[in-house]
Amino acid sequence: MELQNYCGTSRIAGCSFSVYPMTDRFKEIILEALEIVDTSKVWMETDDVTTLVRGRIPHVFDVTSAIFLAAAKDGDHVVFNGTYSIGCPGDSTGDVYMAEDGIKLNLLITAGIKLETASKFSLYPLGGGNYMDTIYSQIENMRKRGITVSKSHYSTRLDGNAIDVLEGLEHVFTETEISGSSHTVMTVTMSANSPSAKGVIK
Repeated sequence: MELQNYCGTSRIAGCSFSVYPMTDRFKEIILEALEIVDTSKVWMETDDVTTLVRGRIPHVFDVTSAIFLAAAKDGDHVVFNGTYSIGCPGDSTGDVYMAEDGIKLNLLITAGIKLETASKFSLYPLGGGNYMDTIYSQIENMRKRGITVSKSHYSTRLDGNAIDVLEGLEHVFTETEISGSSHTVMTVTMSANSPSAKGVIK
């Protein structure tokens, strides 16, 4: 099938992600997180490489955030690596559940989880427009949320409470799309409970 050279009009969002618990209990941690999190408002599929979630932006972020937080809540070192996308030219309307409302189902699960995280993200507004202005404005929004923002090669580093960072990332992604980017991609790596952050590894 030949792909046409323009960005898609579909408002299906998606995230391809992996969660890495740094412990020999990794299987149990992942399965427990998947069991706790309500995924009924997204389409989800897991294979031997990644898990794919598709649906409306609020529900995609609700599920991916909840899975990461649930996996890291007991103090194990956990890393989340995800690629969020909306408006991909090659996307289709298949394999998706577009819930009509924006009510998030996992807020009660995640509300009491307090984790400090170190994260890096890169934002790619691929659908035209002055993308650097978009990126700079959204990075400034992160600072306004009380998140420590610092420069890093090929990405921007974010340090702060995990829920604040995750909400900030959702805001960045949503506002970039609203600003006129018809195809937006955002890559995210998050780490919680890292021994190196506690000075264990020098």
